[in-house]
Amino acid sequence: MDADAARIYDLHCSVARTLEHLGERWTFLIIRDAFYGVRRFDEFQDDLGIARNILSKRLSALVEEGVLRKEPYQDNPVRYEYRLTEKGRDLFPILTAMLAWGDKWESGGRPPIELIHETCGQPMHATSVCSVCNEPIDPFNVMPRPRPHIGSARRSRESA
Repeated sequence: MDADAARIYDLHCSVARTLEHLGERWTFLIIRDAFYGVRRFDEFQDDLGIARNILSKRLSALVEEGVLRKEPYQDNPVRYEYRLTEKGRDLFPILTAMLAWGDKWESGGRPPIELIHETCGQPMHATSVCSVCNEPIDPFNVMPRPRPHIGSARRSRESA
């Protein structure tokens, strides 16, 4: 199977579609920094140590995808800062889940940062709960069930 055929096949999965846009290391580190308050090109570059050309491409792609938006902060010359959109802010649970996993498995018992929940003032970590009953979820109590595809249902009616 060639790469294009594999890409088309994989894109029937929401995880695969998401990784098409966010699966590159620098992309998610840019998103992480945006959540931490980094806004300007030079700030991203300084914090990440990423090559300017790569940063420029990643920021442009995130703007094109609607994850970030550009807002001018200076007129002469025009300079922009990058802000998370609603689509970008919806990535926060993924970021906190990755942080919790990294803290548990990759930090050697010494997590580099902690997240403080401003409402209660306490350190917090990501947890996954059912959106209906609020019970914790894990791989042993969740079952994936494929949904029927509208296109495949139409084909089966047409061939009958």
